[in-house]
Amino acid sequence: MDTLPVDQGGVGRHKCAACAYELGYANGQNKVMNLNIDNILQSLDDSQAGAQRHKSAHAAYVLGYYNGLCEIIEKDNG
Repeated sequence: MDTLPVDQGGVGRHKCAACAYELGYANGQNKVMNLNIDNILQSLDDSQAGAQRHKSAHAAYVLGYYNGLCEIIEKDNG
């Protein structure tokens, strides 16, 4: 959460950045191709807890997707 930018606006406002990361990670591992980030962010719970307070849910989702995709690609090629 420390590396995520602060984001106080838009559809991701007050959304759970940790939840966004976890969902992105799972979608990356499953190589989900049809993404609607607006719908994804709107589906998340609101949260202002701890280290994720005011963090960008959008950036968290993308980072999770990237990490999940990289992990599954490495496993496929390893």
